[in-house]
Amino acid sequence: MLHHISLGTADLERARAFYDPVMHELGMRRTLDVSDAIGYGAGITVFSLNLPANGGAASVGNGVHVAFEVEKRAAVDAFFKAATAHGGSADGAPGLRPEYDANYYAAFVRDPEGNKIEAVTFTAA
Repeated sequence: MLHHISLGTADLERARAFYDPVMHELGMRRTLDVSDAIGYGAGITVFSLNLPANGGAASVGNGVHVAFEVEKRAAVDAFFKAATAHGGSADGAPGLRPEYDANYYAAFVRDPEGNKIEAVTFTAA
């Protein structure tokens, strides 16, 4: 059972500017804001961006991405729109991914650090 997921960032202010509106579209709000991290959740923090604890440079994991499940395709679309409007880059526009499942509707973006995040639903609407 996962408790939370953390990704590295080199710039918490830039991460806030990107993730505040994106997480809002996923039904989450900022639940943690300290000198070295920000976090998001609907209650407890389940996703956070942290300055690396070792003081080194933040780097993107090759092959790593975080997927957020949403209830409707409109939420996937809203996630993509918010992400690309706030400094993220498209890495797979909203649409069906039948290679995964006949109802797998998802969008992929890269945050300003290059981390890959996704919103996905399996609903038909």
